[in-house]
Amino acid sequence: MKNYKEFFRGKKITVMGLGLLGGALNDAIFLADCGAELTITDLKSEKELAPSIKKLSKYKGIKFVLGKHGIEDFKQADYILQPGNVPVNSPYLLEAQRNNIPIHESESLFFQYLPAGIKTIGITGTRGKSTTTALIYEILKFAFGWKVHLAGNVKGKSTLALLKDVKEGDIIVLEMDSWCLHGLGEIKKSPNIAVFTNFMKDHLNFYLKDSKDVVEAMEKYFKDKAQIYLNQKAEDYLICGDKISKKIGKTKSQKIVAKKEDIPKNWKVKIPGEHNLENIACAVAAARVLKINEKIIKKVTENFTGVEGRLEFITEYKSIKIYNDTTATTPDATIMALQALGVKKNIILISGGADKNLNMSALVKEIPKYCKNIVWLSGSGTEKININKDFIFANLKLAVKKAVSLAKKGDILLFSPAFASFGMFKNEFDRGNKFIKIIRGLK
Repeated sequence: MKNYKEFFRGKKITVMGLGLLGGALNDAIFLADCGAELTITDLKSEKELAPSIKKLSKYKGIKFVLGKHGIEDFKQADYILQPGNVPVNSPYLLEAQRNNIPIHESESLFFQYLPAGIKTIGITGTRGKSTTTALIYEILKFAFGWKVHLAGNVKGKSTLALLKDVKEGDIIVLEMDSWCLHGLGEIKKSPNIAVFTNFMKDHLNFYLKDSKDVVEAMEKYFKDKAQIYLNQKAEDYLICGDKISKKIGKTKSQKIVAKKEDIPKNWKVKIPGEHNLENIACAVAAARVLKINEKIIKKVTENFTGVEGRLEFITEYKSIKIYNDTTATTPDATIMALQALGVKKNIILISGGADKNLNMSALVKEIPKYCKNIVWLSGSGTEKININKDFIFANLKLAVKKAVSLAKKGDILLFSPAFASFGMFKNEFDRGNKFIKIIRGLK
């Protein structure tokens, strides 16, 4: 295996977006350790990015361009490393293309230089990819130990930095969003085992920017998602949810349709909701492809309690069960949460946020079936929804206080926003962390 440092030593790389979640930061640290010449540019200010910048302070020679992007930094570079959600018609990326500069996400750069003998498992889907990724990782980690690595769209993780850790025979489990899959399509790569949970409307605020209508935008979104299997070989596997199977059609790889009925009825699954049975079915199918012992699959699945911010049970306060579902950034996600928890009309819902150009009519119909009261967070999306908004707040703490006051013994307090987090919060994880902190502080 060629020393990975040779690929990056002395290379001029523009890192577009540093952020605060840690992924891009750890990409930058990895590249700096390899001896790359870095230009880091971000629309956020130096003050906003202070925690990330501090961790890079030991590296001399990094050029920071903050509070803006400079077009000159996209004219002369060996690579552009971009965050996934930058529009493809960004003038800066177009300038890089005009100058024949390769543009990569962390994952596509990783796949570009990944040595042979390493198995990759990629998971995508509009909903359920985080839960499915986490369960696959836990099953494989139990079965194979240190040989399994978690990467992709995971908070704080740098996929690129895994190049220094992986060895022949290792397995990498990657959560893959549409942005990184677009990058994989550019280099004609797909994981050995692909898992495609489902496909629903999302990210129209992004895909509508260069589309004539919603239909075209959704096809572009699906085209990016489909890169997870389009470049697979005949010996590879695609595992897909029952509902997306027909849209996918025939594949070059071996296709397995995972159904919730595949989960034995005597398994004592802890995470709630029919949608989670579908996620579990996908994870179990992947484990079976790898010929993992059924007893191990059952044990890990039964002990699995879910992931951060996804129908995450926080506590029971005065006989009120409280759930954090901050990663519900679409109406479909909030509908799933309501259906998973709402055995009767006993939910106090905290919802609302920034608009993503998604149709809210289905959510409006579902809310009265499960909710006795709703407390809204203000935002561009909240303004557009056509439903009673007696309680609307520009402050999460006040919203939680009101929701708690409306809840009675035996009720459920569900924080499931259905909208994006930008404006009031740094990101959905910041939103969830603030919610949990407020809940922990209840007297």
